[in-house]
Amino acid sequence: MDITRQGATDRQVIQRYASDGFKVSGVSFTGAVIVTVTNTLVWPVTAFSALKIEDFAPLLPQAPWDVCLLGCGERTEFVPPDLRAALKAKGIPVDAMGTGSACRTFNVLTAEGRHVVAALFAL
Repeated sequence: MDITRQGATDRQVIQRYASDGFKVSGVSFTGAVIVTVTNTLVWPVTAFSALKIEDFAPLLPQAPWDVCLLGCGERTEFVPPDLRAALKAKGIPVDAMGTGSACRTFNVLTAEGRHVVAALFAL
């Protein structure tokens, strides 16, 4: 789904999300991604149910975050309490939601100047 046609030049903007991946600031990505205000990385994860603390290692250098928007796919998933606590202890508070909601929220929060990151599974 296209969510924005115009991209900002000073920050990453999520323009499209779909079953095969994402378009961020004019660049297409296949599969899961991590999006920050300055960069987008391919995220080598395969299933929400298999997430572990190590999967969030790319987020540590810029922690603490205001929030990590965890786009779970088509619907919101439950983040296990032990994983949620371990992430929060490392400065990565997680808010899990459907991927579409996470993409839209990321764009709004970065436009407001918030220090947020989106870790997104494709639909």
